[in-house]
Amino acid sequence: MARVELSAAAAEDLDRLIYTHSLPADTKDRVRHRLRPLERFPLLGPELSGRWSDVRFVLGPWRWMVLVYVYLEAEDRVVVVTIQDGRSSHSPTSSR
Repeated sequence: MARVELSAAAAEDLDRLIYTHSLPADTKDRVRHRLRPLERFPLLGPELSGRWSDVRFVLGPWRWMVLVYVYLEAEDRVVVVTIQDGRSSHSPTSSR
């Protein structure tokens, strides 16, 4: 089973989203629950392209929340590299 972890940048992203979007107190638990399937299925999310190639994503507890991760197969680790609002033009999933 893969180990799932947040990078420091992803943890900061999540804290920022909690603040700017006035998310509920249990947001971190909701994100943790949403990431749990990656322990057994680390390639679950679709792969991104362009500058984000070799990176995958799953949607968070809200369908606008994008959890972007990389699977380090040799270490059997999933590392969430950023958490973004998918509605933003700066999101890795935006068409720009």
